[in-house]
Amino acid sequence: MEDRKIAILGAGAIGSSVGADLTDAGLDVTIIDQWPAHVEVMKEKGLDITMPDLRLQIPVAAWHLHELAEHTPQFDVVFLAVKSYDTRWLTQLIEPHLKEDGVFIGLQNGMNNETISSVVGTERTIGCAVELSADIFTPGIVKRDTTRKGTWFGIGELDGSFTPRLEMVKEIMENVATITLTGNIEGAKWTKLIANTMTMGPIGLTGLKNWDARELPGMFDMAVALGRESMAVGQALGYSLEPVFGLSAEEFAEANDETLIKAMRTLQEHTGKDSVTAPIHDHIKGRKSEMSLINGLVAKAGKEHNIPVPCNEAVTEVDRRLNEGELEMDPANFGLLKSMVGSIPNRT
Repeated sequence: MEDRKIAILGAGAIGSSVGADLTDAGLDVTIIDQWPAHVEVMKEKGLDITMPDLRLQIPVAAWHLHELAEHTPQFDVVFLAVKSYDTRWLTQLIEPHLKEDGVFIGLQNGMNNETISSVVGTERTIGCAVELSADIFTPGIVKRDTTRKGTWFGIGELDGSFTPRLEMVKEIMENVATITLTGNIEGAKWTKLIANTMTMGPIGLTGLKNWDARELPGMFDMAVALGRESMAVGQALGYSLEPVFGLSAEEFAEANDETLIKAMRTLQEHTGKDSVTAPIHDHIKGRKSEMSLINGLVAKAGKEHNIPVPCNEAVTEVDRRLNEGELEMDPANFGLLKSMVGSIPNRT
């Protein structure tokens, strides 16, 4: 395994965390990113990752995007850790540097495997559902909320088979997280997306820490309503719920409110009391969030399948206004969201 060349494409909080852990394990890792200042710090000082139980300060191999053309490498494994809206162009950028028998794994929220496989081929794509909470604001420095043991990835072949290369990727990724193999990776990714629509969606409009936002009146009912809509759309698209975050099959035996709530609360417990959800980080950094490809994906598919999704549509619209500067991040945005949705049925 040590001889395999691994690329981490995208060195935000997740990519940096994964790259540091794999480097710490002695693997041949190159971290590639489009943030010039971050790359320069990584080149000079390496990465500084603070976890709840460990501080990892480690030299790493880091390249700017343009250095791909200078080095013309060939990678055995590529991990893509970027926002969903950057998936296609970055996959196209690195595809010539992925070996013919290489493997490509998207460490992302959203449903991007079809986009990835359309570029590199299904025969080189492995799906992954991700739960790693971290943030980065200063080049070279990452605050990671989940320990290695408390981080969870579910990985699977797109056709549901269990293959030697899936075991190979599992062995690599066990240096970062607890790994579950699944024959239903798209279902696992949609289940994670449901949890994200319930948490990132409404909380990401408020500017509040996750645990503080939970106390807003009506937040719980809004989250459950969002989850119901997302689950209904997933069923229409042919996805079945899959245990995520290390939960058991018994805990996902039925597609009901209790299952949704269990997934949502487990996600929040993993990320910790002081964590801030990704759309808020994006707003602080002056860039757009990827909620149009999470809640917005549910809203779009709901419309196409004639499934009412007013909560997801409202989250998508408020997020659009934030991205376009029509609104500022503020707890009052949750009141706006409730007014747009109207009456939310209480959980039965």
